[in-house]
Amino acid sequence: MKKAIFFLLLSIFGLSSLYAESISATSTGNESCQTFILKNSKNFENVPAWRNKYSITAEEAVLYSAPNSECQASPVARYSLSENDILQETSFTLKKGMKVEVLSQYGDFLSVRYTDKSFELLGFVKAEDAKLSGINFDFYFTLVCIVAVLILGRIIINRVKILQDYNIPEPVVGGIIAAIGILLVYKMFNVEFSFNSSLKDPLMLAFFTSIGLSADFASLKKGGKMLSIFLVVVVGLLFLQNIVGVGVSHLMGVEPLIGMLGGSITMSGGHGTGSAWATEFIKEPYNFGAAMEVAMACATFGLVMGGIIGGPVARFLIKRHNLKIPGAEHNKDNTHGGFETPQQERLITPISFVESLALIAIALLLGNLLSDFMKASVPSFTLPTFVYCLFLGVVLRNVLSALNIHHVFDREVSVLGNVSLSLFLAFAMMTVNLWELVALALPMVVILGIQAIMMIFYAIFVTFRFCGKDYDAAVLAAGHCGFGLGATPTAMVNMQTVTSHYGPSHMAFIIVPLVGAFFIDLVNALVIQGTLSVLF
Repeated sequence: MKKAIFFLLLSIFGLSSLYAESISATSTGNESCQTFILKNSKNFENVPAWRNKYSITAEEAVLYSAPNSECQASPVARYSLSENDILQETSFTLKKGMKVEVLSQYGDFLSVRYTDKSFELLGFVKAEDAKLSGINFDFYFTLVCIVAVLILGRIIINRVKILQDYNIPEPVVGGIIAAIGILLVYKMFNVEFSFNSSLKDPLMLAFFTSIGLSADFASLKKGGKMLSIFLVVVVGLLFLQNIVGVGVSHLMGVEPLIGMLGGSITMSGGHGTGSAWATEFIKEPYNFGAAMEVAMACATFGLVMGGIIGGPVARFLIKRHNLKIPGAEHNKDNTHGGFETPQQERLITPISFVESLALIAIALLLGNLLSDFMKASVPSFTLPTFVYCLFLGVVLRNVLSALNIHHVFDREVSVLGNVSLSLFLAFAMMTVNLWELVALALPMVVILGIQAIMMIFYAIFVTFRFCGKDYDAAVLAAGHCGFGLGATPTAMVNMQTVTSHYGPSHMAFIIVPLVGAFFIDLVNALVIQGTLSVLF
């Protein structure tokens, strides 16, 4: 009898234990699922940051609250990350193609984080439902890649004469090759590369600060009345470029920001301004994910076309109007002006280098502070931070010079700015996702083709006529083609080609660097902001 009672109690205890375990295993959010992670934390294998980007491959991947198939998470309300507001009830399933961050692995399960624009989900998915989709490079590896892109660009340019003739920048050449390589890896293995972007903004801001530090008000007197006339002509083109870009994009039914990026942002702004505004367009409220790809493509096209059309435009004007070169006989043995030949070089020393670097650092600091202040004080009027840095560079240079405290070493500041721009462009070009440009190819070709044709007619019928219809005006027209579609160096190359063949133009070599290297960026920023305020 005692044995029977003992076995009966033992059976009841066993059944109750099994029932309890069953309830514990199948109840979502109960103690078993909640404590599973703590009990087995030592068995979790951390996934290194360089390979923690995965994409969901299953049609629907169930999200679990623990690495246990019995612990499926129940639908709950999701919360906004920024405002802590309840958005709506959501099912804990991830759809095919969604990108997740893998934190660790436990057996056949992956601990993942899915982040949307306003909320995030944490949980576990089965390893078979996701696969590696991205590789992350840290700061040091990214820096090595940037420098490698520059070296690659230099090697190729040295061996391909046409790239030298059209003055194609090293970061553009090397960056395009790197982007093509990344595209091939993406197409063959469906794996993306992510680079550390901590250097991106400081390099961009340093470049624009160097432009500001190079603007000496005293040198503006050399330009005289013609400087003002040429500046008005340049501003007129900025408006036309945006009207054409936005108008064509509207007619073709595509994103108007494509037209903006195919307008004065890249045509007159070049790679630097294009990259700066593309960075803004990726953010709120524009949310144009392909902005950087479009900007780099447009700027590269403009750079090439600007170098191609400048010389022919000047030759056409000189022959068509039978222009005479002023002082040609007097300048037979001296065919270069003050802006065309280097003066006695001042050596770059460690002390001077630190002084120039300090000026850039101060302008960067004050520019960021001013940008934050303006955004908080006047939220309806916003300018990118690089505009404030450029402006403060101008103020800093001229105030220090007026007070005879410090005279900016122009060549050294130019070197620092060019290095910053080269590193920035190398990063921007090698991170271009070429596969995102396929759907935008036709609209971009149409917009850029019209821009090139308009630049030719504008230089012939507006720039040349307003600037005096003489030889200097023809050289200015060639220079305008250079930075109206590309960059100031392209303008200088165009003018140097013309003057080396026909004769000197001292006025053009004074005005174009002033307008192309400084005024164009400041005025263009205001024109762009005004256009955006109308569109949005």
